[in-house]
Formats: sequence, C-alpha cells, structure tokens
Amino acid sequence: MNFIEELRWRGMIHDLTPGTEEQLLKEVTPAYIGYDPTSDSLHIGNLASIMMLVHLQRAGHKPFALVGGATGMIGDPSGKSEERNLLDETTLRYNQSCIQKQLEKFLDFNCGANSAEMVNNYDWTKDFNFLHFLREVGKHITVNYMMAKDSVKKRMDSGSGISFTEFSYQLVQGYDYCWLFEHKGVKLQMGGSDQWGNILTGTELIRRKHGGDAFALTCPLITKADGGKFGKTESGNVWLDPKKTSPYKFYQFWLNASDTDASEYIKKFTLLSKEEIEDLQIRHNEAPHLRILQKALATEITIRVHSEEDLQSAVEASEILFGKGTAESLMKLSEDTLLSVFEGVPQSEIDMADVVESLNIVDFLTEKTNVFPSKGEARRMLKEGGVQVNKVKAGESDLIDTNALLNGKYILVQKGKKNYYLIKTIM
Repeated sequence: MNFIEELRWRGMIHDLTPGTEEQLLKEVTPAYIGYDPTSDSLHIGNLASIMMLVHLQRAGHKPFALVGGATGMIGDPSGKSEERNLLDETTLRYNQSCIQKQLEKFLDFNCGANSAEMVNNYDWTKDFNFLHFLREVGKHITVNYMMAKDSVKKRMDSGSGISFTEFSYQLVQGYDYCWLFEHKGVKLQMGGSDQWGNILTGTELIRRKHGGDAFALTCPLITKADGGKFGKTESGNVWLDPKKTSPYKFYQFWLNASDTDASEYIKKFTLLSKEEIEDLQIRHNEAPHLRILQKALATEITIRVHSEEDLQSAVEASEILFGKGTAESLMKLSEDTLLSVFEGVPQSEIDMADVVESLNIVDFLTEKTNVFPSKGEARRMLKEGGVQVNKVKAGESDLIDTNALLNGKYILVQKGKKNYYLIKTIM
C-alpha cells in the first residue's frame, strides 16, 4: 500500500514537503502527530489526523501519537485568538491515559516493528532548563523566521498581541520533532493544515542542528459544505467519549450529514476501499432518500469509536423515534440513550407515590401530566387507538403502575403518530 497515494485519493493531503513520498517508499518511516491533552477526550475534529496515523500503520510505517503535556502547559497560537488555560501535570497525565485508550481503538500498539507508540513531550522537557533551551534550540532559529509565521502575524495584527510564552510555542514543538528525530528515528511530522508553520520549524531545526532530512505532511481542515463548522452541534463538540456524547447522538451526527458532506466524510473517516465507496455512491445517487451513504458512514464510525452493540442500540433508538421501534427495543435503552433520543420532546413530572398506588390512565394523561387538556379528549383518543404507552397501544381501562416504568423512573407516552411526551417520576 502506497501511503501517499492512499491519502491522495481520499482527499487528505493539503501540503507536503519535497521528497516525502520518496522517503516513505524507501524505508519504514516513523512519523508522528501531536494531540492537545487539555481534555480527557478527543473529539471528531481529531479524526482526520487519527486516520492519517491509521493509514500510515497499514502501509507498514510506525506511528507515534505525541501528547503535548509540556506544550499543553503553554498554548498554541495557531488558529486561536486568545490564550488558553494552562493545566497542571496531574490533570494532563490523566488526560493522556484517557486519550491513549481512545487511540487504541484505531491503532495497534502491539504488532511488532511498526507498533504504535504514545509519547509525552513533558518527559523530555520537564528537566530542560532555560539556558540549555537557548543553547540547544534558540540559537538555531532566528526571530525573523518566527515572526514570518502566519499564526504569529495574525495575532500581532489582531491588536491583542501575543505573549512570549505562545510566541515560543513553535520552538518547543520544533524541539519535539528534533528530539523524536534523535531518539526515535522519526522523519515525518503530520497534522492539520493550520500546523504547517510549526511543523516546518521542526524540519528547519533538524536541518540546522543535525544536517538531517525531515519531512512534513498536512491534511486539509475539515469543513461542512454549508460553511458551518465541522464537529460542532448546538450542544458543542461531538466527543469520542460516550459520557460526553452518547453513542446515539454520535450516530445521529453522521446520519444527518448532507449528501455532499457524507461523500467526503466516508473517504476521510472510514477504511472502506475506493471501489466500495464508489459502489455506495452509485447506489445512493439512485435512491438518495434511503441515505445509503450516511448509514454506511455512521455505521463504520460508530462501530470503530464505540462498539457493534452501541451501534445496534443507536439504530434501534433511531427507529423508536421515527415510529418503527418496538416495546422490547424501548425497554432495552439505557437511561442516557433514552434521554438523548427524546431530548426536546415535552416532559413533565409525576409523583412516584401516585405510580406506586397505580393510576387510571385517563387521570394519568390529564390531571397528572397534562398530555391531554380534558378527560373527554383523552377518552376519545384512547377509544380510537391513538395513544401508546411505552410503544404499546393503551385502552380506557388501563392502569399506570410501576410496571410501566422505563429505567425505573420514566414513562413514554405517544399521542397520535408523532407527538411524544416523556414523563419522569419524582420522589
């Protein structure tokens, strides 16, 4: 497998330095990408770089994931208008362990010569004193070179200025590349296109300090066809951690992609072959309403990030919302998934004591929850078969008791085909 050719047809190359492809064809090449450890989870904005490492390893090369424990204490000005909060070492170490667990779902850390490795730049910078840094790094890179970087110029031109701390960021990142070159044989750094300037500082430092050849490769920043920011929803980032973004919401994000976006995302974020993707696109174009591309995309990524079981749960949850689910599938939903599925539907509360004593369904639907404005309307719709409780058709004589509780505290009422109400019991 030719790594560069693979990235090229997937639309994952923005810039690369001369000689990069030749280097990768010549020998097994260790390469790295840096990850920001200021959160205990990666998000889908990191997926493009993760997939670059995946393709690198599949092509027989050795991937390194660098967690910026040291640079995370400084802050990278690239793409930022303000300085970010600095974290303590304990928090950064915890975040690193969480990030490695997520990367283990993508990369093989136990496959011999090209096993993935995780490194933390704090390990080689924590005892690196200021004078040593000036001698070993600072003297090799001119201020003119550093000032010419777009990330620095934008901050200078914005009027907010830039601190010496963030100004020196490119030297610290450049030293990371240099250290990995010296100690791990790393000859390629990759990242998003906004990191191009920082990566080149590393190649320049290696050239000036060691006379060595080092290479750079970046992928385009992912955007949405409508101009919206990729990976952002009304509630914020789409995280890989199921506690931050439920598998159901994760699955829905990809399922709701536009046709244009889905045709790009499926190339960048899955391992489906060119032939498989072309076949999916043909089938999708023949019947766009079936959303074949989106379903394939959502399936592949949800399984990779979460599991087959989580995917199945997300699919069943989706069917419940759109009227195809069963009582059995509703009962299986976890509380988090249930709340994710019915987020935004009208909700009301009822005393648990009322449910324990059991309630006539008409009283439940009117006096206790206001699902119906009057008992007459409730009885009429019950008689017509237009009311479901937990996906089971309800009748006038039914009672609501603890057997009706989902996850021990919720009751789902459906009025007509599309009107849902989630009732929560309170103590």
